[in-house]
Amino acid sequence: MSSTLIGVIGIVLMVGVFMTRMPVAYVMATVGFLGFTIMASLNAGLNLLAKDFYEVFSSYGLTTIPLFILMGQLAFNSGISGKLYETGYKFLGHKKGGLAIATVAACTAFGAVCGSSAATAATMATVGLPEMKKFGYGDELAAGSVASGGGLGMIMPPSVVLIVYGILTEQSIGKLFMAGILPALLVTVLFIITIMIWCSFKPEQGPRGRVFSWKERFKSLSGMGETLAVFALVMGGLFYGLFTPTEAAAVGVMGVLFVSAVRGKISWERFVDALYETLKTSCMVMMLVAGATIFGKFLAVTRIPYDIASLIGGFDLPPILILGMVVMVYFIGGCFMDSLALVMLTVPIFFPLVLGLGYDPIWFGIIIVMVTEMGVITPPVGINVYVVYGVARGLPGGGMALESIFKGIAPFMLAVLTGTIILAIFPQIILFLPNLMY
Repeated sequence: MSSTLIGVIGIVLMVGVFMTRMPVAYVMATVGFLGFTIMASLNAGLNLLAKDFYEVFSSYGLTTIPLFILMGQLAFNSGISGKLYETGYKFLGHKKGGLAIATVAACTAFGAVCGSSAATAATMATVGLPEMKKFGYGDELAAGSVASGGGLGMIMPPSVVLIVYGILTEQSIGKLFMAGILPALLVTVLFIITIMIWCSFKPEQGPRGRVFSWKERFKSLSGMGETLAVFALVMGGLFYGLFTPTEAAAVGVMGVLFVSAVRGKISWERFVDALYETLKTSCMVMMLVAGATIFGKFLAVTRIPYDIASLIGGFDLPPILILGMVVMVYFIGGCFMDSLALVMLTVPIFFPLVLGLGYDPIWFGIIIVMVTEMGVITPPVGINVYVVYGVARGLPGGGMALESIFKGIAPFMLAVLTGTIILAIFPQIILFLPNLMY
């Protein structure tokens, strides 16, 4: 049996087991171990398991991930996310679709201290869905704005996906963070335009809320201070080279903890909850990295990645069309796989090809995140959709139909696609801040 055939069987087996909803990390690790064992020997497979698991869990670079996750959990448990939503609500709630616009704006702000798409979606669903239901918003707009807005946590730094991409490709995480700011703001604006157009055709989806005085609006801005201060501290420190990404994450954790403690907004129970959720999420991410590493070694032995890269690179096509084929692979893969697992699995395959075509690695990283953002709201996997669905079931007044949530995300998917096309045509939008600051 040829190595290529073994590799194809391994990929088909892995995708088949994914359909049973087994954890992605364990599936990749198991299939990778079995495939490597068949290709080499049992001792080689066992050595691969021990070596890769040790290297992943002892990696200094990956300590950035649990620290940024902890920063987001502390922000949520101390009520910072609620203040962000309150500010957006008081400024925009009186307009058609204003609460949905406020939700998207709050998702962008919370993404600046969180870094996780699912965590942002869960947080904003908890805060925003009850308010939108109370004011008679349609399920499609309410759930669609929360699930899609949560995806902004993948683009707005600090992003876990950007951290993993930077580690895999040995690119500057600071540059990637800077590159993600303008695209995140672009998508935010496109989401807001989408909501405004939607409500102009279907005003019953987003009725107007209460009108607040300007005094109340400006008073609510004090709730933005903590987020802006922490974001400025983390990004400013990275920009001026005061600390590394890992040190920046630690400083961010201490910043949020200090603000929460001074304001008396976090109890011991909530602090323990933040640690518990951080531990769960960090273990999931670390296992994903380890599983993808093992499966990647198996694929490397089969030479399938090199064959795919050679096949695509061998087409007598302009570089932009080849890049389009690569992006399509990410879009289709995002419909079936977790975004982080997809990045872990495919970046080692396509990154050398993209560099060979002459594209900027920082630009390519942001484009990947934009495309995988569509994956977190795309059926059949659409992790953010299921997060919002689960949160909605536990809220007063009953849950939402899964079909309604998937209907609600369709207009936002078009907005993300539009943003991706704009960034592909005008790469300067992505590269402006990294080039200016570095």
